[in-house]
Amino acid sequence: MSDHEMMEKEEIFSKVLRAGRRTYFFDVRATKAGDYYLTITESKKFTNDDGSFHYKKHKIYLYKEDFAGFTEILNEMTDFVINEKGEEVISERHQKDYQKSQDQEVYTSKENGKIATAASAESFTDVSFDDI
Repeated sequence: MSDHEMMEKEEIFSKVLRAGRRTYFFDVRATKAGDYYLTITESKKFTNDDGSFHYKKHKIYLYKEDFAGFTEILNEMTDFVINEKGEEVISERHQKDYQKSQDQEVYTSKENGKIATAASAESFTDVSFDDI
């Protein structure tokens, strides 16, 4: 039996969170010894110039002995963000009146009667954070 087939058999419980171009998979799996652990996978969809697409995935393995510490820090960090910035998303793309100008590839957001523009992603230098 291949490793992939073994991994599929070890999956016990799963949940999926779809969030725009990202999808988060939460999977409870079993070790060879029969104990459980959690995998969290972020899958992000990228579209190529020719219209085809591919996904990049990042996975975290979380074992029972780390649950309490992980949960404590995750709660502390999410509470900090909400307390500092509130629950409303601050991003041009998430503004209610967000629109993309088709001629100029410029993103426009109108807030409090003012119009703010930002250049498209294509005008920025390509940076990869995979190696960080």
